[in-house]
Amino acid sequence: MSIVTVQLGQCGNQIGLSFFQTLMSDIVGSKVNHNPDYKDECLERFFHQSPDNRSSKTSPSARAVMVDMESKVIQNTVATAKQSATWQYPAKQQFCRKRGAGNNWADGFYGHGSAVEEQVLEMVQREVEKCDRFGGFLSLMSVAGGTGSGVGTRITQCLKDRYPQALLVNQLVWPHCSGEVILQNYNAVLSLAHLYECADAINIIHNDHMRKICSSFSSTGNSSSGVSFTDMNRLIAEHMALWLQPSRCTGRSSTLCDLMETLVSHPDYKLLTMYCVPQISEASLPFSTFAWPGLMKRLHQMVVNASVMEEGLNWQVKPGSEQSNKCISNYLILRGKDSNTVDVSQLKNSALYIDWIPPDYTFTCSHQSRQYRGYEKSACLMSNGKTPVGSLDMIVRKAWDMFAMRAYVHWYVRHGMEEEKFIDCFASLEQVLDNYKQL
Repeated sequence: MSIVTVQLGQCGNQIGLSFFQTLMSDIVGSKVNHNPDYKDECLERFFHQSPDNRSSKTSPSARAVMVDMESKVIQNTVATAKQSATWQYPAKQQFCRKRGAGNNWADGFYGHGSAVEEQVLEMVQREVEKCDRFGGFLSLMSVAGGTGSGVGTRITQCLKDRYPQALLVNQLVWPHCSGEVILQNYNAVLSLAHLYECADAINIIHNDHMRKICSSFSSTGNSSSGVSFTDMNRLIAEHMALWLQPSRCTGRSSTLCDLMETLVSHPDYKLLTMYCVPQISEASLPFSTFAWPGLMKRLHQMVVNASVMEEGLNWQVKPGSEQSNKCISNYLILRGKDSNTVDVSQLKNSALYIDWIPPDYTFTCSHQSRQYRGYEKSACLMSNGKTPVGSLDMIVRKAWDMFAMRAYVHWYVRHGMEEEKFIDCFASLEQVLDNYKQL
């Protein structure tokens, strides 16, 4: 089933570029990975090529709509994709204006968002109509700035209104704790509170975590100063493709619907976290070997520690202990040789899960014998649990502190937002936090 990706704002478009580059790199693969059925399924899921052009040299087009209030990033992204000569973005499926939202969620949501939503929805409809079997939307956006958060939230709401039966997964990039823009705490709170009402699932990726993982790839292993946003976007894209590329479950190809059925069984719990192993640079792959028991052991402990990073795990923490993470459900995707024979019993341990969901509905595993890119064996666990609580709690608290002093509130009010909207969003997220803390 095909997935239409909506790239929103500078961050969303740059990650989208890395994502489709990663997908095509995986599809092309090597002779060892030659698998026509896998290639065809990947292309159907993420790319479109008209029947008249399939026998020609025309590159497939990404099933994507691109939105930004400034044109530079979109122009560069489209040009870079075309230069690859393996894929391209569809023509006339890009929307941009001459002025950005100035890192202001209200300007993006009430100003730009309301003005552009119909034109963007027309582009989305054209992309949906190209799908023989439409499986849902993947929305890529950051919550720190104005366009990605404000316009992105507005477009996401419109997608749910226009396509109420379609699955909608938001891929959110969480800002650095040290700060990217002065208004990021407000923007994040306003975005997440609104998205929680319309998205079916919200997968949060933290810039801080991605930077630390990237820095561990360096020769020194302890410096993040040389890590660029391009490096982080590439890592995010690799992790996204690891769980979104086709795999098989119970004898058939898994779909986005299968993942959501396992991961989001209750509408009050929509926050997802990705745990991926191995975490190693591509340059080191030729010199590394992996065994499934070792990978599963590390992945299990990452979940227990609620840590998306392999480094610094506390191996003394046991499932069910006071310090341990608690999960609603987990979906495991295994890729590589003998992936269908892996012992996953550790991740089925009932101590990992809450007791009000039947055990048969807490864990699902799919596999794909084809290697993922250069990794002999790799695994991704999509988890719905307490992991996001710490970062969400901190950003809500910081936003509350700013609001208590009425800091920058007038910047939002002048774009048509009422102060009561802040209160509503704070209350909404505090309820979400309380739900997860009670797990």
